Amino acid sequence: MRPVDERLLRRTRACAIVAPRADKIEAVSKVSTARKLGVAARVASHQAQRSRTVRAAKHAASTTARALGRVLHQLWLEVTGVVFLLMALSFAAASVKEFGRYHSGQSGPGRLALAMLATLAFAWFGLSSFWRVRKK
Repeated sequence: MRPVDERLLRRTRACAIVAPRADKIEAVSKVSTARKLGVAARVASHQAQRSRTVRAAKHAASTTARALGRVLHQLWLEVTGVVFLLMALSFAAASVKEFGRYHSGQSGPGRLALAMLATLAFAWFGLSSFWRVRKK
C-alpha cells in the first residue's frame, strides 16, 4: 500500500462503507431481480419441504384439486351431452319438416337423409357423453 498524506485524510469525510485508506473498490457483480427471486424461492422451497404442516397442506391441496378436476370433467361431459341432445332435437324437428316436404314431393330424398343422419349423429354424441359420465 502506498503511504497516505495526513493532510488528505483530514480534508476527506469519513465514510462508514469504505475505509479511508482503501486503494480500490472492487465492482460488485450485478444480479437480476428475477434471479434473486429464483434463489429465494428455491431456498424457501427447501425449507418448506422440511415442514410437516407445509407437506400436509400441499397434499390437501392436491387431493382437493384432483377431486375438483373430476367433478368439473363430469360437469363438462353433462353440459356437452345436453347441448348435443338439444341439437339432435332441433335436427329431429328439421327431419319431420323434410319428411313432410318429401312426402308431398317438394324435395328429394337427399335432404331428408341428411337431416336424419345429423339427428342420429348428434343424438349419439349426446347419449355417449352421458354414458361416459356414468362410467366415471
